[in-house]
Amino acid sequence: MPKMKLEMEVNNRKVVKETDTHKRLIDFLREDLNLTGTKEGCGAGECGTCSVFVDGKLVKSCLMPAAKANGAKIETIEGLAKPGELTPVQKAFHKTGASQCGYCIPGMVMAATACLRENPKAGIEEIKERLGGNICRCTGYTKIFEAVEIARSVVAGEAPAGVLDEDEPLGESYIGHNVRRLDAPSKVTGRLKYAADMKLPDMLQMQVLRSPHAHARIVSIDTSEAEAMDGVACVITADDVPGKDGFGVFVHDQPIMARGKVRHVGEAVAAVAAEDLVTARRALSKIKVEYEVLPGLFDAEEALKPGAPVIHDYAPGNVVKHIPVRKGDVEKGFAEADLILEDDFSTQQVEHAYLEPEAGVAYVDADDVVTVISPSQNITHHRHMLADIIAKPINKVRFIMSPVGGGFGGKEDMIYQGMLALAAMKTHRPVQLNFTREESLIASAKRHPSRVHYRMGLKRDGRITAVEFSMLSDGGAYGMSSEGVMRKAAILSCGPYEIENLKVDTRAVYTNNTPSGAFRTFGGMQAQFATESMMDMAAEALDLDPFEIRRINMMKIGSLTHTQQALKTASLDRVLDAAEKASRWEKGAPKVRGATRQDLDGPDTRKSCTLGARIAAEVSGAEKGQRSGASEKTKDSERVA
Repeated sequence: MPKMKLEMEVNNRKVVKETDTHKRLIDFLREDLNLTGTKEGCGAGECGTCSVFVDGKLVKSCLMPAAKANGAKIETIEGLAKPGELTPVQKAFHKTGASQCGYCIPGMVMAATACLRENPKAGIEEIKERLGGNICRCTGYTKIFEAVEIARSVVAGEAPAGVLDEDEPLGESYIGHNVRRLDAPSKVTGRLKYAADMKLPDMLQMQVLRSPHAHARIVSIDTSEAEAMDGVACVITADDVPGKDGFGVFVHDQPIMARGKVRHVGEAVAAVAAEDLVTARRALSKIKVEYEVLPGLFDAEEALKPGAPVIHDYAPGNVVKHIPVRKGDVEKGFAEADLILEDDFSTQQVEHAYLEPEAGVAYVDADDVVTVISPSQNITHHRHMLADIIAKPINKVRFIMSPVGGGFGGKEDMIYQGMLALAAMKTHRPVQLNFTREESLIASAKRHPSRVHYRMGLKRDGRITAVEFSMLSDGGAYGMSSEGVMRKAAILSCGPYEIENLKVDTRAVYTNNTPSGAFRTFGGMQAQFATESMMDMAAEALDLDPFEIRRINMMKIGSLTHTQQALKTASLDRVLDAAEKASRWEKGAPKVRGATRQDLDGPDTRKSCTLGARIAAEVSGAEKGQRSGASEKTKDSERVA
């Protein structure tokens, strides 16, 4: 590769170094100078984790060619303070707890420093504006802004420097008090090493060949040309797995790399370990894969239809998991209802977007222990699965959890650690794999998209008499955490409300979409969105205050949960009181858009209303003998928009 000579001043030290002409400033800092406090979160100048000073100006180093920094004065996070010391901004971030996962924090500190250098008396709106080019996925930004304001007061001389070192008295408990994080100094100075920051002697770089097809049979893979390239240490495919190939949180349905066929766009097919990243990427283009494209399945409802493409042979109906919950007599409960609401709700696939893309290092140590370092949120489970996959006893497999630069459940699944282990075993050298942001988006698990059909029966006073709850979720190409997500969704399906008559079904199905996995709330969010929407609709239809209808139905001490567990302690009344006070809610029923309590008066007729949703007309009386079907719609004249 062509080389260039760079001369610059970096953190007050003169640097003269030869490097590759293709490198960006971030590459030069991280790879040539080992200044890994500068992070790469997106590679597109959007997240700000790579922020540095170039001749005094804040710059996104992932966007600047290294050649353009020739002759410049560079300042990185490591250069702001001497080891063991902190700047006022860094101290303020430590004091307020502004650093959580810590991956964005070096960039945040640089942006905050730039702000106060240019205007030591910057107001909160200017602080927000100047930090607008930096993204954080953990804090919600409040503590970050608080930290910059405290630092501003010190820098501007409005507060003594000692305020940054003062700690809040704890008293008898840590609860309710600001306690400093032990790992914050390493995060605010950029000294903490994440998986992508780790450098081992003689380490190889890995790149992964991914499927362009959502569903296809692999006819052949020819790796010979790639293996013959100079600088390529090994090429691995599913054929290199020595043990039982398959992993997953609940069902081990996912191979280390596609075996026999691919099931989603972006699935790993082969991987190359080479002397450097450029060689590894070039080698990928030399791998020849012949595919036989198969019909794709991209909709959860289509997955359940007869004749739908089968994603996994062990599940001919494409069902990953079905969790049923039954309590009481649902039909009896609906028969007793004065009002029946029925509606459909849907939630979309969501990307975790943690600032740290997936990364890892694997090596075989002196005792022949296969060691994997990665930001895994489930290392014990991963260790046991990998032992089976590489056919080694458990004492010959070790997982080390590196600092996690954001996870939110998205790093629970072992989607790349097995490839690293195989390459390290094959080459007898350390191997590192760092995902690009695009790779993370295409290959990592997402929040389950869901569709909920909800039917709720209520009395005039707001008490719920019965609920039917049916959730269908798109599990994507592999099972991952789907079973657990469906279980949690079923348990939490109808919220903190005591319902005597309940019928719940949650299902996850296989499709050829990106796999769905663990995400914050683990299925609870999808369920609660539907339940709380129904509660608001019911309050509107019955002219009840939304807080009041919840108090009428909420679980209390002695209540039975949906799974028949008796509550011995409960504080839901205090939660509601606090929420009502914090929201400054004005008591009273919301403005009614649909049917009101008056619509329900009359000896024989009970109307269902949906407030812009599905309406089921329910008629009772001696002349009918039984209620009409739940799915029956009212006529247009009976609808209330």
